[in-house]
Amino acid sequence: MSAITQRPDSSSSATLPLLADAAARRVVAWRHGAPVRVDAFLADVMSTAARLPAAPAVVNLCVDRYAFLVAFCAALVAGQTNLLPPSRAEQAVRDVMAAHPGCYALGDQADVGGIAPYLALPSLTGTTATTTAVPTIAADHVAAIGYTSGSTGKPVANAKTWGSFAASSAGNLGMLRAHLDEPFHVLATVPPQHMYGMELSVLLPLFGHAGVHAGRPLLPADVARELAELPAPRVLATTPVHLRALVKSGQAMPPLAALVSATAPLPRELARAAEDAFGAPMLEMFGSTETCVFASRRTAREDVWATYPGVHVEPHARGTTVMAPQLAAPVELADIFEPAPGGFYLRGRGRDMLDMAGKRASLADLNQRLLAIDGVVDGVIFQPDAVDALGVQRLAALVVAPDLDAAAIRAALARVVDPVFLPRPLHKVNALPRNATGKLPRQALQDLLQRGAG
Repeated sequence: MSAITQRPDSSSSATLPLLADAAARRVVAWRHGAPVRVDAFLADVMSTAARLPAAPAVVNLCVDRYAFLVAFCAALVAGQTNLLPPSRAEQAVRDVMAAHPGCYALGDQADVGGIAPYLALPSLTGTTATTTAVPTIAADHVAAIGYTSGSTGKPVANAKTWGSFAASSAGNLGMLRAHLDEPFHVLATVPPQHMYGMELSVLLPLFGHAGVHAGRPLLPADVARELAELPAPRVLATTPVHLRALVKSGQAMPPLAALVSATAPLPRELARAAEDAFGAPMLEMFGSTETCVFASRRTAREDVWATYPGVHVEPHARGTTVMAPQLAAPVELADIFEPAPGGFYLRGRGRDMLDMAGKRASLADLNQRLLAIDGVVDGVIFQPDAVDALGVQRLAALVVAPDLDAAAIRAALARVVDPVFLPRPLHKVNALPRNATGKLPRQALQDLLQRGAG
């Protein structure tokens, strides 16, 4: 695991409440079809905090989103930092724990294999008759350390203070309030350990008047069923991969007030199809583990990404410098922005842009053209590390298309892609190694490509 690249800090001794809206009857979460209100939530947090061992940090492995929320807050109350590994894979968790001596793992399952030390979360009642005071957390306390997904290389650690989470949540809440009323209720298909899942399904209930569903549905029928367990207005936080499956399924959904997408570029055609299918605005968020979300747009209608209040972006030859209220120092992104009134146009990523035989193309554009081919269920074009016999670093493709052969896929690509950028090799596979947020870790792609070549 790499070292922390950015650690927001503050000399202020200010504290912020664990819950910004602590009215006793407010619903924080929905679990097993029933609401969990503030007083019950705080009772679960305080009883869990009292049982935690003394340690500087904890790996939060809870699957149930309410359990994650309780464990996350209990760690804060106990003065600990939540560690968010890039995946739940045993080796990924071990790597994070090795980088933080003295930490332990906490989860809502009795056993998690060989991960140690491990503590099973105590039973959560979700009910109480006792009024509990709202704890306060130091604004400069490192609340979480999140790791990048590894889609562009080795996962990198990024620390987030409680104050920085408050600032980023203010931007997200302001954007959502422009489209729907509070209180609203969130169902997320992404895990809370991912920074996007953290912002939408953990921090919103803490800093805003929102309730979150404890589940994490994947199949369209499960999404519909769990949405039905929430009162209106409902918000579905998802990814382009999950959204495409929902649209293609034709599954009817309870009325939605908004859909939110992040983690990967959202094609305009998919955004329009989602709005047509579900009758709600399709909001795309722009951010990263390094920055948290700092801009958004309604992709079906808008080209410009609108930056949140207090955000400034400075494009340069290698990418863009981002300054935001949640950042203690500017952050450099590889994304290429073009300034626009109130925000920016996204023109690609520095490492995403290809220059071959005097021609330029974007990997993101090539992948959208691949996914648009009729019969392609999933696929990716990328540039492996290896070079061919002539020393050329060629493009490769891995494609899921049960009813097409490789020749048909190549022919379809050749009609919409310059020959210079046609992938060689192109292998059909049964599935891509997507992680829980739909991203494709680079090493997993290279391993799959090598197996396909064999």
